[in-house]
Amino acid sequence: MQHFVPISLNCKNKVCCVVGGGRIAERKVKRMMESGAFITVISPNITPDLKILADHKQLHWVNRVYREGDLQGAFLVFAATDQREVNNEVAHEARQRGILVNVTDRSEEGDFITPGIIRRGRLTISISTEGAGPAVTADITSALDTLFGSEYEPYLDFMHDMRQIIKRKVSSPQQRTKLLRRLANSEILDQIRRHEFTAWTEQEIDLWIAQNQEE
Repeated sequence: MQHFVPISLNCKNKVCCVVGGGRIAERKVKRMMESGAFITVISPNITPDLKILADHKQLHWVNRVYREGDLQGAFLVFAATDQREVNNEVAHEARQRGILVNVTDRSEEGDFITPGIIRRGRLTISISTEGAGPAVTADITSALDTLFGSEYEPYLDFMHDMRQIIKRKVSSPQQRTKLLRRLANSEILDQIRRHEFTAWTEQEIDLWIAQNQEE
């Protein structure tokens, strides 16, 4: 069994190509929309949603079939057509140019795969079944989607803000670690889940830090 290294790529201001214009290509494009990448779709036909994105200049549409040389300057590429020979040609050019390639119909022939994703603000959970199938990945993603609800977004924003405040107000690394551990073990998440949490004032934050440093 082939194992992939789980990583998160910074695609901001990088050219990312999708060769193909069908539903699979559309999913790949929508995954990248928030990354800040410059997205190029190469296909004579694209889905209505991709056409809307192209019309709004949210991607660059090359309205023709793929040609060798189209990948020049790309950071990564998705070979996402419904033609095996075209995907092979795209993968071959990508390898020659040292470009990361995802081959949608044969993941083992590519350099990376795209896992199932759950996003809750600062929280990103990726799910990969290493080729067991999209249906299995979808089922697991759905289960985790229920487990990690919308409360995690405000919770992680609160934890981030508190970490910055504690770093600013507390000089001792040991005390910082102690405070952050106690904060993580507090009932804040449950309070947010029950809609009982109200944002702490600066005075409440100072009081909490003082009390928990003394203990």
